[in-house]
Amino acid sequence: MKKLLLVRHAKAEKDAAGRDFDRPLKYIGMQDAGFMADRIKDKGLIPELIITSPAQRTLTTAEIFADHLGLPEPAKNKAIYEASEKTLLRVINAFPNEVGFVALVGHNPGIAYILQYLTGETREVHTSTTALIDFEVDDWALVTEDLGKLVYYSSPNE
Repeated sequence: MKKLLLVRHAKAEKDAAGRDFDRPLKYIGMQDAGFMADRIKDKGLIPELIITSPAQRTLTTAEIFADHLGLPEPAKNKAIYEASEKTLLRVINAFPNEVGFVALVGHNPGIAYILQYLTGETREVHTSTTALIDFEVDDWALVTEDLGKLVYYSSPNE
């Protein structure tokens, strides 16, 4: 069985004069990321590996999760930034098979789209939302449409 924890980055500053890629988290975003990491830790939902977009807001979110969960530094994958559901599926299909539980930290609308694609469930995916999907397969390459079961969903406002 494979487990995927989808995480949307925490609340970030608005795109002012800088590039979207470089937007930092707001203070409330840092608090929300820590809160959500502690929430999943309390539920025993601790991934083995975190893979994140390298954009500043996702990387910071992933680092907060790694710190709170006692995990190594997150791995960066450029393909996650501004990814479509098909791109995210390719990223997931390429996860290392020796790892059974992976957290993917990314952006909307991609995170919402891949959640719906993999589970058939439509959910609001606000900043800092986490969604755990179980797959009855032993190979990440076999993960595909409607194969996953949404077993946990939470956001800071719940």
